[in-house]
Amino acid sequence: MENAMGSLIKCVDRVILGTLKVITIASFVLLTLLVSANVFVRFFPVVSLHWFDEIIELVYAYLVFYGAAALWITRGHISVGDWIGGRIIRNVNARHFYGIIIELLVLCFVAVFFYYSFRLTILALDVTNVFAIPKRLLYSCLPISGFIMIIYSIRNIVVEVMGITRSQPGGEESPHATD
Repeated sequence: MENAMGSLIKCVDRVILGTLKVITIASFVLLTLLVSANVFVRFFPVVSLHWFDEIIELVYAYLVFYGAAALWITRGHISVGDWIGGRIIRNVNARHFYGIIIELLVLCFVAVFFYYSFRLTILALDVTNVFAIPKRLLYSCLPISGFIMIIYSIRNIVVEVMGITRSQPGGEESPHATD
């Protein structure tokens, strides 16, 4: 039962991560094409790109926030590294406890980000000038990526707690413990 649940969670992780990667890559490609077209049109004014700004705003927001959520899942975002836990804290349980504290602080930040981005999205009633795209659509990537970050921050806390429960009283992890 536990193995089947683990397989299901890994499958869901792959689907979420794959979706975020597709959105991020598509946003990057579209952003590159639009900026290239804008540069071309500045030298050779064959067509007007008066709609350019609002599409760039949408695509750039999706690129940044969905990309950040994808990095959050893989723990691939920029960090200063674990310069305290690995060097200073020798006891495995204390290291996991330190990890829990760090993840709780991160969770607090992401929860505040989610709350205010969700509020911004709900309160946005206006539309863009040219295509009349609801601003809610532009802002939706913020609470969605924030929610994903909350879920994976909770996962990271659970992993740290499991590390404490799987370690032996002597401070060394058992050979069966996996993060």
